Amino acid sequence: MISRLRYDLIKPVIRLLLIYIALFCSVSFLGSCTSSFLKMDKKEEDFKKNAEFEEKVVIKELPDSAPDVVDIPTGPLNPTPPKEATKVETKETSKAKAKKTKKGKTSKVEKKPEDTSAAAGTAVDSEQAEIEDKDGMSGRRPNVDPFRVGEEVIHELHYFKVAAGELRLKVGPFVEVNGRKSYTFTTELESSSMFSSFYSVKDSATTYVDYLLFVPHVFTLTVKESGQIKDAKGLFDIKNNKATYWEKKFTKKNGQEEQKKEWDISPFSQNVYSAAYYMRLFKWEVGKEYSFRVADAGENIVFKGKAIRKEKIDTEIGEMNAIVIKPEITVKGIFKPIGDIYFWLSDDDRKYVLRIESSIKIGTIVSEVIKINPGK
Repeated sequence: MISRLRYDLIKPVIRLLLIYIALFCSVSFLGSCTSSFLKMDKKEEDFKKNAEFEEKVVIKELPDSAPDVVDIPTGPLNPTPPKEATKVETKETSKAKAKKTKKGKTSKVEKKPEDTSAAAGTAVDSEQAEIEDKDGMSGRRPNVDPFRVGEEVIHELHYFKVAAGELRLKVGPFVEVNGRKSYTFTTELESSSMFSSFYSVKDSATTYVDYLLFVPHVFTLTVKESGQIKDAKGLFDIKNNKATYWEKKFTKKNGQEEQKKEWDISPFSQNVYSAAYYMRLFKWEVGKEYSFRVADAGENIVFKGKAIRKEKIDTEIGEMNAIVIKPEITVKGIFKPIGDIYFWLSDDDRKYVLRIESSIKIGTIVSEVIKINPGK
């Protein structure tokens, strides 16, 4: 029997893609027999309401013609904006232009000294500056952006060659989060009709990642399953390196439960939902180790992964060149082994997640691509 304790030991970064997959195995061995989603008396809209979160977060749709960057901080890791970035003209610059003298000279405009501290979201200590590989990057931006609006990578999940469900990794339209242009990354999971006879799953997590700094601002998680209903929200204050996590959960046994966590995070930390997308920025040269920080549920950890080989793999959409990555997790400085886990990324500029394979207590879970919409 695979217990929920085992499931909980799957630490944040790996849990990003395996939390849902492991759930299938966990509940099937636990003997759950219900196929319908759990229901509660309260309406879902009321259950999801969070006044504190809504007061702190403003998300707006951006038109296609929006500038690449709403504001451009500078500092040690981002000395100059990327070539495609366009600085928005501010009221101060407009007034400065209007104050030109008849001789064509510009009057002096008093400027505040530039904030290059960690609070500005750019300057960091030497350890943080060294942890991430900078090959192929200009500041915090990749020289080649792997993401396209409308991109969708669909996986089929298997356990003992039985189809358990579909995993979808999607890139949505750009939005503005508290005044900053951001990517929209969504991870969805839905159980197959066959597996739903044991346990129904329809989960979705969306995270908004800063366009320029490539760090997440916000994530929202909606869990709708036979055993639980959950709504979770996370906020990263990237200027002050603070994180807040809110969670509401409803189960038949315990009813509604709520929790809130606040903690300090390391600069440029990913959350568990942005991590799988952030992996795609690196080149993944064989034999080389790559690292980045992740903050989740009150913990700060380090993701480490090494590209161990290149190979061709056969998939539902044909043969594809891939890079095989073996990740490790460092939790509070201590490596916690949780079984062999491998990722296959496409060996091209897009670095699509093609396959995930995880050895667990009994057997192996496999998630493999069956369709790719590249977006535009």
